[in-house]
Amino acid sequence: MRAAMSLSGIEWLRAMMRGEIPGPPLAYLIGMKLLEIEEGSVIVTLTPAEYHYNPMGVLHGGIAATLFDSSLGCAVQTLLPAGKLAPTLQLQVNYIRPVTVKTGQIYCSGRVLYPGKQTATAEGRMTDQSGTLLAHATGTFVIKSLEGSKR
Repeated sequence: MRAAMSLSGIEWLRAMMRGEIPGPPLAYLIGMKLLEIEEGSVIVTLTPAEYHYNPMGVLHGGIAATLFDSSLGCAVQTLLPAGKLAPTLQLQVNYIRPVTVKTGQIYCSGRVLYPGKQTATAEGRMTDQSGTLLAHATGTFVIKSLEGSKR
């Protein structure tokens, strides 16, 4: 968290992507990686494995929601100064197609729609390697100072 206090959001994320500071443990656990970081947009990627499956034999919706939560939230984070965070206030995911190991690598983009002072909104798309839409999402994020935060 020390890096979050001293680096802008985009610098913090780029340092994570380069491996200069540790990423979130959940990303390592599920195999999610930052692929692209620009001002107001982020792409994360994941290669589905059977351990990501729900009982129906497809990617668990919670894994997809995690990818959206990360890509949308990180997109907002790219616009924030040092010492500010944007935890999720609301996330709406629409699942379009099932994702399995056969789908191959998936890409989850996040793009800021509204960069407010107290809240921000973002939208995202999950696609396969050919660009086929698998899911889409919107989210709202609350902007808060890291100082005094327990996060």
